[in-house]
Amino acid sequence: MSDRKFARALIRAAETDMRALQGMSDPETFSDEIVGFHPQQAAEKLLKAWLALLGYKFPVTHDLGALLDLLGRSVADTAEFRGLIALNPFAVQFRYEALADEMEPLDRDTLVAELRRLGERVQAAM
Repeated sequence: MSDRKFARALIRAAETDMRALQGMSDPETFSDEIVGFHPQQAAEKLLKAWLALLGYKFPVTHDLGALLDLLGRSVADTAEFRGLIALNPFAVQFRYEALADEMEPLDRDTLVAELRRLGERVQAAM
């Protein structure tokens, strides 16, 4: 599979996670532990798609910081997406344990907007 084709597949998969996030807007029905997995996965897939478009091989990782660092070595500023690193625990940790009481609730609308901006940057690299 070509890098572009692989990137497109990752973008489509990320869009599925973003739709799930949008459908889980009610915090009484969907806990942050459940919801947080989808924006983390969407961000991970978009970052990997971006790397693929640039011809980079990326590690098998859920660490958004590591993916952003790798991108930062090859593209212009990725600083606007560094806030997504806070989603790292949702990849695995919070699937098996509850969030700490002192954690701020997820701002689901802000996450959707941030993921859209990231998606636009990736699409621009196509």
